[in-house]
Amino acid sequence: MKILVLGGCGVQGRTALYDLASDPDISEIICADIQFDELSKIENFTDMGKITTAKIDAQNKSDLLDLYRKVDLVIDLLPKEFKSHVNEMALEAKVHVVNTNYMYKTKDMDKKAKQAGIAIMPECGLDPGIDLVIYADAKSRFESLSVINSYCGGFPEKKACTNPLNYKLSWIWRGVLNSTSRDGRIIKGGQIIEIPFTRQHDKSFVHEIEFPNLGTLEAIPNGDAVFFTDRMGLTKKIVNTGRYSLRWPGWSAFWRPLKELDFLSKDPVKGIDGKMSPMDFMEKHLGPKLVYQDDEKDLVAMINIFEGKKDNKKMRFTSSMLIERDLETGIMAMSKGVAYTACIVAKMIVKGEIKEKGVLSPINHIPVAPFMERLKKRGIVISEKMEEL
Repeated sequence: MKILVLGGCGVQGRTALYDLASDPDISEIICADIQFDELSKIENFTDMGKITTAKIDAQNKSDLLDLYRKVDLVIDLLPKEFKSHVNEMALEAKVHVVNTNYMYKTKDMDKKAKQAGIAIMPECGLDPGIDLVIYADAKSRFESLSVINSYCGGFPEKKACTNPLNYKLSWIWRGVLNSTSRDGRIIKGGQIIEIPFTRQHDKSFVHEIEFPNLGTLEAIPNGDAVFFTDRMGLTKKIVNTGRYSLRWPGWSAFWRPLKELDFLSKDPVKGIDGKMSPMDFMEKHLGPKLVYQDDEKDLVAMINIFEGKKDNKKMRFTSSMLIERDLETGIMAMSKGVAYTACIVAKMIVKGEIKEKGVLSPINHIPVAPFMERLKKRGIVISEKMEEL
């Protein structure tokens, strides 16, 4: 197998290179990025002999096509702004693509991918990704579902909470800010509720949950839960559903007034030279202050809760997962969840374990049992509990 990793020098990309290089069935990995200094962070524990580098402009069609034609599959770990371009080039080169961003409106891309004989698998990371495979598993266990609540978040271990936010960066700060500016939809009492990002941190929408071995966490609505119940064909039967980010308590109390003061606006501030927006300022000013030290762990906590009918009984199925940073290698918990998932599924596609072509979904096309087993081999263990209500 030959794999191209776009954005291979980023936090997630380096973890993907490490994982792919350990597989004897993979003969070559092309790391495509704009600079390669960060590769030194993995060279002591990674088979670097399999990895070649390629400097690219991801917006340049010829740069991408030349690389695409050398490989069996592309793992796209670039920012979401590139995903449409990345997929269009895959259609032309007739090469499979796995990426970790939310699926967008594909129009006729599914038809084109089938005609090209390729698989395009979006939403194939941590969240979305692992959670969606769990969705599929839960649906298969119940005769009917009435509740789907999904919680996931990355944040520092307690001893690394050394700033007023109790937060540090395990992915790009601009991405965190964008997710803090995302509208959402939930279902409560059978009614669809629209949540504009300006009200995302309102007390009426935020609640607390208890997470095993961590304690109390704050849950903030983040994303469109109805989008997924629609895809599962369940929306009309769902009583409650939501997708929530997890943080240490106090996160919403910080962001609520800042949103009221428009600190996440992307519009340039009047009266300042240049075109600096409040979000630009937040990115440049706060980002460097939220860096993990080498001896500090990031954590990823995920819990998915399903309720419904099983064997004519009202049951609750709870799936929980906790990932920690590996201090020996420095690999972040967040990048394990994202990159390991993308690598597992990439190899499933190339090996023919996932045979379907077109625009695919983790909900419908990832075989649950082998996927979970391969996560476990990488140290990601998912605990399950089924109980009668």
